[in-house]
Amino acid sequence: MSKAKIVLNRQGVAALLKSPEMMNICQEHANATVASLGEGYEVTTHVGKNRVNAEVAAVTYKARRDNMENNSILKALK
Repeated sequence: MSKAKIVLNRQGVAALLKSPEMMNICQEHANATVASLGEGYEVTTHVGKNRVNAEVAAVTYKARRDNMENNSILKALK
């Protein structure tokens, strides 16, 4: 057997990680998480230095308290 060498196109991978399609995928996952959590949580997405980022945050007092006591966001991300 011959040894195959794979070389990634770094610029292509970087463009893929920052693409609008990747943002849609991340936003879908974050929205599914928020749907399972209930009210008081919101999703924000942005393009960072290396990739697209999606954040689920507790915005109401009740949601923040629930997340502090039960780690709700982390459990919903399973």
